[in-house]
Amino acid sequence: MKQSPYILYSDGKGNIFEDLTMHTTGRSGWDAWPIDPDEWIELPEGGSLYELPGRRGIGLNALTGEMELCDKGWAVAAFIPPAHTGFYLAAYETMPDAPTLPLFCYTAVGWLDGKFYVPATRIEADIRQECGGFDDKKVKEGVKTLVEAYPHNRLVQHLADNCALTYHCPAARNYFMGRWECPIPSSPACNANCIGCISFQPEEESIVSTQDRLRFKPTAQEIVEYTVPHLETAPFPIVSFGQGCEGEPLLMWETIRESIIEIRKHTPKGSININTNGSKPDAVRELCKAGLNSIRVSTNSAREKIYTPYYRPNNYTFDDIVESLKVVREFGGWTSINYFVFPGMTDSVEEYEALRKLIRDTDLNMIQWRNFNIDPDWYMGRLGITDSGECLGIKQLQDLIHEEFPHLKYGYFNPPIERIKGDYAQDFAHL
Repeated sequence: MKQSPYILYSDGKGNIFEDLTMHTTGRSGWDAWPIDPDEWIELPEGGSLYELPGRRGIGLNALTGEMELCDKGWAVAAFIPPAHTGFYLAAYETMPDAPTLPLFCYTAVGWLDGKFYVPATRIEADIRQECGGFDDKKVKEGVKTLVEAYPHNRLVQHLADNCALTYHCPAARNYFMGRWECPIPSSPACNANCIGCISFQPEEESIVSTQDRLRFKPTAQEIVEYTVPHLETAPFPIVSFGQGCEGEPLLMWETIRESIIEIRKHTPKGSININTNGSKPDAVRELCKAGLNSIRVSTNSAREKIYTPYYRPNNYTFDDIVESLKVVREFGGWTSINYFVFPGMTDSVEEYEALRKLIRDTDLNMIQWRNFNIDPDWYMGRLGITDSGECLGIKQLQDLIHEEFPHLKYGYFNPPIERIKGDYAQDFAHL
């Protein structure tokens, strides 16, 4: 690309226009920056555009190169689909009466030669959540078949009614299509109070959760009943405790341990994974003894001082999540961090040094570079961040980490056991 795309704006009525007098800029931290033409890709299939009410986009004057506000309408951002990581947020100036944005990611976006472009990269080759790969008819047929097969299983009913049919959760839809990663929501409670929790927000907050949380405690029998057939029959099968529609699965570790033991009595196939905040390393140890294959620990930072004010943990510390990663490696398991990428903080020099230390200290296997679904102003304001310091840029950060730790895998999804133990470049879901 020879130039950056042109800025977009919305008229407040659902219509989006390009402004050919200004080029798009990107936000890093609190600041707007020009975006290198090499960092743009075409908006992937499954991407969406968002109007940002009460916000004016910041662009570069196409003639003078000076930064200016686009006052023709409201700013516009892109939601980039799974498997992609954004390099810059949408850059805008927020008006005093602007509403807090809902819990989605807000990537910079522009228009050039009849196409939308975003500063991003495809970080994951696995196609398990490709928008075009879902067939609503097959999902509904799968729901009917499996709900009838397990008429008394509350988890299957929850995955059907709440996850697949109401929220169109990709993991749940894949389960009902009989493939890949199968979700196991298992805990209605949590031991963190994340500012940007997607399944629970206090009534007094200015944002709402994007989905409803699980409201019951599943039994090991319910878990085993539907996961064993999935492991036996699905391609590249994974079953994963810990989902967006629940609290913290480690609070249900006894039930999970019982489930793992029982699952492995019936089948040696597939991978058993847990997505977690990593708060209970002793529980993680017990799960590893039972047969847990992999863990993904979520974090917004490799620094305790950034982690704690966001997660607001109850009865655990940042050191516990580090220990949980070490425990799984001790048992020869696969470890990932679910790393919430926020340009201007994730790529700060201070964060880079902390991430290097975390990788070394835990012998980490993988980073899942996830776009942070949160209002940027609200997030930085709640954490009291006024200056995030010198930044490298997300792309350079990824390049530097890869150069220093060539064994470390990058991605967006939990890898199946075939990929972990076999050919990492080939053994996963393809088109």
